[in-house]
Amino acid sequence: MRPLVAFLEPGMPLPDPRAAHRGGLVAVGGDLRPGTLLDAYSKGIFPWYEREPVLWHSPDPRMVLSPSDLLVSRSLRRTIKKGIFEVRLDTAFERVMRSCAEAPRRGQRGTWITPAMIEAYCRLHDMGYAHSAESYRDGALVGGLYGVSLGAAFFAESMFTREDDASKVALVTLVAQIRDWRFQIFDCQVHTDNAARFGATEWPRGRFLRALAAALREPARRGRWTREAGGGKPAPGGTGD
Repeated sequence: MRPLVAFLEPGMPLPDPRAAHRGGLVAVGGDLRPGTLLDAYSKGIFPWYEREPVLWHSPDPRMVLSPSDLLVSRSLRRTIKKGIFEVRLDTAFERVMRSCAEAPRRGQRGTWITPAMIEAYCRLHDMGYAHSAESYRDGALVGGLYGVSLGAAFFAESMFTREDDASKVALVTLVAQIRDWRFQIFDCQVHTDNAARFGATEWPRGRFLRALAAALREPARRGRWTREAGGGKPAPGGTGD
């Protein structure tokens, strides 16, 4: 099948990503309204661009972490056990997004987390679809991540840290919590060494889309998230440093 890239007008639905190039570009244009974003994520597509128009992606392969396969190094387990950071959910969503936008990225001069993106995802957060995990130390926000949740799938978008291990503790706590909630997918989008260290692997796009379809058949955990008592703890065991 010849790779296709759709050109969208505002309000148009996203196309089936299976016809897209392996590089992942699915469509150009459209908008960041809640309905458009939810349609995109439900099809395994996400926006990633620095300047207009909006570029929509569904990479092949896809970097995915099954929550039950979470790996945590011994040193990070020690940090978690010490209780250096307090992890909360959904208490500072916009601050997390803005901190991610301001975080320096190796090899990148700008950020895809534009004011329009912040506004769009804050709307999703208000609607109960977008969530954040935040690490605090002495009451100060020092790390965190955010993403979108549909059915039994969580689509991680970005993370930031101001102290060693702060964002890692937030990530481990979030993945362990959604594992306890029986989530099936923690989407990491594209390969990074950091995601691989936590157990994420590359899936062919077809496998990811089939798994996503199954995850979307599960009830959504919509609304503000809070950590459950005793929840969000990594499973026993660990990996080397």
